[in-house]
Amino acid sequence: MNTPTVIHIVGARPQFIKLSPVAEAFKRCGIPYKVVHTGQHYDHAMSDVHFDTLGIDPPDYHLGVGSSSHAKQTARMLEAVEEILAAEKPCLVLVYGDTNSTLAGALCAVKLGIPVGHVEAGVRSFDRNMPEEVNRVVTDHVAAYHFCPTENAVALLEKEGITGIFTGDVMYDALNRFSRVHISHPYAPPFVLTTVHRAENTDQRERFLGIWKALEKLSQDIPVIFPVHPRTKNLFPDLLIRSAKSGLRVIEPVSYLAMLAMIRDASCVLTDSGGVQKEAFLLKTPCVTVRDTTEWPETIDAGANVLVEPDPAKIHQAVMEMTGRTGFTAGNPFGDGNASDHITRFIREHIV
Repeated sequence: MNTPTVIHIVGARPQFIKLSPVAEAFKRCGIPYKVVHTGQHYDHAMSDVHFDTLGIDPPDYHLGVGSSSHAKQTARMLEAVEEILAAEKPCLVLVYGDTNSTLAGALCAVKLGIPVGHVEAGVRSFDRNMPEEVNRVVTDHVAAYHFCPTENAVALLEKEGITGIFTGDVMYDALNRFSRVHISHPYAPPFVLTTVHRAENTDQRERFLGIWKALEKLSQDIPVIFPVHPRTKNLFPDLLIRSAKSGLRVIEPVSYLAMLAMIRDASCVLTDSGGVQKEAFLLKTPCVTVRDTTEWPETIDAGANVLVEPDPAKIHQAVMEMTGRTGFTAGNPFGDGNASDHITRFIREHIV
């Protein structure tokens, strides 16, 4: 009789980060597992390099799905993942976060009668225009087990008739693990670190240009470092030319460890990334989020993060006001730093 196996399905940089401490916990607990990498992030700087950086074993399956429309990308994943799950017959499929890989993995598993565990369940921005919001809501409503990063996520699931399990946030686990490693970067403070890649900001040219004008204005007051996501670079190929004229420092994506060091040392972070909002909070760096909503209201409540619309003057004002701010509300809503162990223990006791 084969030993029950858990399949982890990942496909994007934040999911590799979340997988890292969970995979380590599985090894410590002796739970057999395999990893499926959908290839949603196909650029080397956003994909395979992180398996090396994070110390994750190479994936057992690499689907190489690549970029496309949401429908085509998800359809390709569904077809490929179904074959793997049908052959492997795992006792559980674990999916992470809110990407198309999350959705495809969850749908495939539930259609085959395989229970799904959702790591980072219950998170809500309440903006159904965000593809990520649709992915996380659907995944939660087909999953059997819901591993929640905050008590707020548990409460939000309860309102939807779903019982969540508060484990804490596995990204906090990863940050704790790697922040103990000596990490550095070549940029001297003070500087503002910015990342922009969400569809709501990059699919609407005028919205993105509002952010860009704010970055140009900010760079006159404080150095601005902008690691450009491949998606953003593909949509705005003239970025490097513009940055040379504006004084912005546009760079290629950096490793997870380098990014942590840059967030840690930044005077302020300007982002539209959910993960970066959390990392800035945990590293005690003030954050300005160019979004209409956030899935991490805990960071707003703590005074560590503010939302701002893509208006150059408003962004500039928000960043200058937040730069160097200290004295966030005490307490950490993201658990005790052992979320991976809590998840693994639950799986060992109730599933495997």
